[in-house]
Amino acid sequence: MRIAAGWLLGLMLAIAGAVVAVNLVNNTVASPQQPVREYLDALQSGDGGKALGLLRATVPPSNAAMLDGTALQTATSRFTNVDIGDAEERPDNQVMVPLEYTIDGSRLRTEFLLRKTGTEWIFFNTWAFVPSRLPTVDITVVNSSEATVNGVPVNMPNGRNSFAVFYPGEYEASVNGEYFSAAPTRATVTARDAPVAPLNLLTQATDNLKKDVSAKVREFLDGCAAVAAKEQKLQPDCPFYYASNNTVQDGSIKWTVTEYPNVSIEPFDGRWVVAPLDGKAKVEALQQNLFTGAWYPLNEEVDFSFTTRLDVTGDTVKVTPVLSF
Repeated sequence: MRIAAGWLLGLMLAIAGAVVAVNLVNNTVASPQQPVREYLDALQSGDGGKALGLLRATVPPSNAAMLDGTALQTATSRFTNVDIGDAEERPDNQVMVPLEYTIDGSRLRTEFLLRKTGTEWIFFNTWAFVPSRLPTVDITVVNSSEATVNGVPVNMPNGRNSFAVFYPGEYEASVNGEYFSAAPTRATVTARDAPVAPLNLLTQATDNLKKDVSAKVREFLDGCAAVAAKEQKLQPDCPFYYASNNTVQDGSIKWTVTEYPNVSIEPFDGRWVVAPLDGKAKVEALQQNLFTGAWYPLNEEVDFSFTTRLDVTGDTVKVTPVLSF
């Protein structure tokens, strides 16, 4: 009897241990939180294929540049204090698993719906995400066909594009060209159906472009002044001229640019334009008074203004003066 009782006690303890083990597994690796852990790991490692398979999501018609690699890793790189909460029951045999995280001091929350799909080895539950559709982030950029999103260069046909994204994730767009740039702007996507405001990049001309355009304008004006002096013209084919009824001694005319224009470049009607260029030039010569016949110096500073056409292709800047006579 004692042997039978001991055997029965051992059997009961084994069964109790097995139940505890099953419950432990169902609350950890076989819990509804486990697919969420695996999904988050896939996002953080930049494995878009695995993330998409786990999420069981369809990809809307859009650009897929954010769905893998560096762009995907960057989307969750600033998450801190990540916590996967307890599952909460929902209708239709579903549960909701909350994911909480912090970005820049703000506590955010994403909720995932999962459904029990069966069991493995009789005892262990299996769970899967309820199928969904990925959200999109729309981006526009002024006068540019390229941008950078989450560190990845992307094309922006006609200055706009739409990107499919995983959630939760943070997406930062900017323009970082040599001649044009736009300050970074961010969007945080917390749910599949949460509205996401478009990211609008306000491109501006960089100091490098202004510097190069200024150099070309100075080169043009200095060259024009040199040619005017060489040809001995008071009214050269330049933005500046001087009108006089007096006789000017040949060989005495000299032109000098005394104030170069300040260059301002702004977007206009889908292109970049240089604002009208205003400056000053000085003409020096020896002229004769028609009434007295006396010779005396001419030393006059004149205002001038002209416009240009700006063409930027890659790393090439072309400035074409537009003169009206």
